Order: sequence, then structure tokens, then C-alpha cells
Amino acid sequence: MMKCSTSTHAPFRWLLTCLLLLSVIALAGCSRETPEARLRQAVDLLGEAIEARDAGAIEDRLAEDFIGPDAMDRDAARRMAALMFLRYRDVGVTLGPARTEISGSHATVRFEALLTGGGGQLLPESVRAYQVDSGWRLEDGEWRLTSVDWSGRR
Repeated sequence: MMKCSTSTHAPFRWLLTCLLLLSVIALAGCSRETPEARLRQAVDLLGEAIEARDAGAIEDRLAEDFIGPDAMDRDAARRMAALMFLRYRDVGVTLGPARTEISGSHATVRFEALLTGGGGQLLPESVRAYQVDSGWRLEDGEWRLTSVDWSGRR
């Protein structure tokens, strides 16, 4: 009869068990994401770049031929973000549920966004809600923002 002991092999068995579990989890994570999931991730990354006050990261998410309101191009969008970050030390973004339509390598995402800005106080100095309509294109496996339009909500 074999006895279970607390020999020096017990830590190695525990480590091996953990490694096997991590391998299973990692392999499950390797499954291909749907285009919609990758698009949602791109939208979230853009929101995170805004909250991080990183105008360069925002520009990186934009397509080379990006166009926004009033013929805003990619560079103008980066400059507008940089000005906003100079004005507000803290910037917050809350996105509502997204309505996504994907057709091949192009997509439209519509959602409501709540933007807040402040100087570090408990309450934000500015709170604005917007209806956002955005166009996206799949480029080299990554979704890039090609167009955006927004209107203020009251």
C-alpha cells in the first residue's frame, strides 16, 4: 500500500498542477476572437487612451485617412485631445452599450458616451453626454477609427 507523504516532492506536484492549469487557461485564451469582440476591444482601448490622457495613443488608434467633424483630420484630433488634457487634469470616459454593424472589413459602432473633466477634486468640473457614431476599418488585423461624429445629449 502506498502512503501519501509530505515529502519534498509535494511542492513540485503543486507547481506542476498549477502549470498545467495555467496551460489550459492559456490555451483557452488562444481561441480566435470574433471580429466584434476585437472591435469592442479597439473601442475600449481608445477610451483607455483618453482616460490615460495619451494623445499619441489616441492618434495610433486612428486610420491615416481619419475624418471627424468639421473636416478634422488625424493630426487635428490629436491636437484637440492634447488641448483637452491641458485643460483637465482628470478625464473620465463611460461608454454605454454599443450597437455594432460589421460588413467585411468595415464597421459602424454607435454608442452614448459620458465624458468628465476636472482638476483632481472629488467632483468633476465638466460632465457632458454625447451620442457617438463611429466608422472603423480592419487594417492588418487591427480595427482603426476612420470617422467619428458626435452630438451633445441633454
